[in-house]
Amino acid sequence: MDFNDTAVEATFREEVRTWLSANIPTPDELKGLDYIGRAKLWQKRKYDAGWACIRWPKEHGGRDASAIDQVIWNQEESNFDTPDSVFGIGHGMCAPTMMAWATDEQNKNYIPKLASGEDVWCQLFSEPAGGSDLAALRTRAEKDGDDWIINGQKIWTSGAHYSDYGVLVLRTDPTAPKHQGLTYFFIDMKSAGIEVKPIRQISGGANFNEVYFTDVRVSDAQRLGAVGQGWQVALTTLMNERASIGGGGGGVNFDSVFDLATRVNIDDAPAIKDKNVRAQLATWYAQESGLKFNGYRSMTALSRGEIPGPENSIGKLVGAPKQQDMASFALDLLESGGAIWDPELSDAAGMFQATYMASPGLRIAGGTDEIMANIIAERVLGLPQDIRVDKGIPFNEVPTSNS
Repeated sequence: MDFNDTAVEATFREEVRTWLSANIPTPDELKGLDYIGRAKLWQKRKYDAGWACIRWPKEHGGRDASAIDQVIWNQEESNFDTPDSVFGIGHGMCAPTMMAWATDEQNKNYIPKLASGEDVWCQLFSEPAGGSDLAALRTRAEKDGDDWIINGQKIWTSGAHYSDYGVLVLRTDPTAPKHQGLTYFFIDMKSAGIEVKPIRQISGGANFNEVYFTDVRVSDAQRLGAVGQGWQVALTTLMNERASIGGGGGGVNFDSVFDLATRVNIDDAPAIKDKNVRAQLATWYAQESGLKFNGYRSMTALSRGEIPGPENSIGKLVGAPKQQDMASFALDLLESGGAIWDPELSDAAGMFQATYMASPGLRIAGGTDEIMANIIAERVLGLPQDIRVDKGIPFNEVPTSNS
């Protein structure tokens, strides 16, 4: 395959680069804004100039760009120091689900505000009792006229504390098998009865949350898909989620560890000269190359209008552990300096330490390593399914540790 730009792509790349060079927010523009304000300022600037969510249809705030145009935009934007985004879940997971399942009127009302950065969305899926089994969720919704009444708890909800809306899956029929008794909704996060409690992480951050629902009302008009079809709708979200986070996110990568190995010594010689260091770097280089080309395969599917498939689980299964391993390796190379986590004193402003502390969560978010391995085994390789003792059993009859 030829991965060089065509003449048209090269022209588009130059247009993107020129606009970015002239419009990156200055320190004075960002002064006094928190990270939410900075993210919204940058998103609105892109939206006003027609550069936000460029693959989306124009009526939703995009520009009907191709998949390769989106790749070029992402590549060029990553070369600039831009505000961190708070829109990844909304743009990468919630919006594709809305576009696939919501009414035209709903999409007209909600999606442009997502593109412009006016609204932030979150994804309310995981629950304390469900572990990695999303279909085991217990937060329930009961019909009451034209509304549903929600009671229960979600957990590990990224960005819930600053989100305006969220998508969520609820148990609406406990007498049906667990995958069949679910219904999918979108909801205003400021609704009465919603309580959000941030969870303090070992990394020092608190971007995950517990979310409690106490007699929360949501209109049946905010249901996506039919009653009982929640699992099918959720799969749309999950496939897009794995495409969005498959590579493992930002932070430590091959280039940063390679650069470190050229700057620190082992036995009075640059670490890069050590054969064991080179062997480990070669492994990670091969993994990153594989992830890159698997990403191209996903982009090919997107360019054909297809929903990202289960093969995107490969990216997360490889990418998240790789990032954790690379961060740990970097701290070993830094020796005693690796124990110092201070942006003013630590190598790379503490990036290696921050990634090391945050990376265990990355191996859980969006599906654990074990879940990803099962998806690949069953849905990509066609291997036999794990034995499931709850298959076909009404959810309220599934044995639990309390029964």
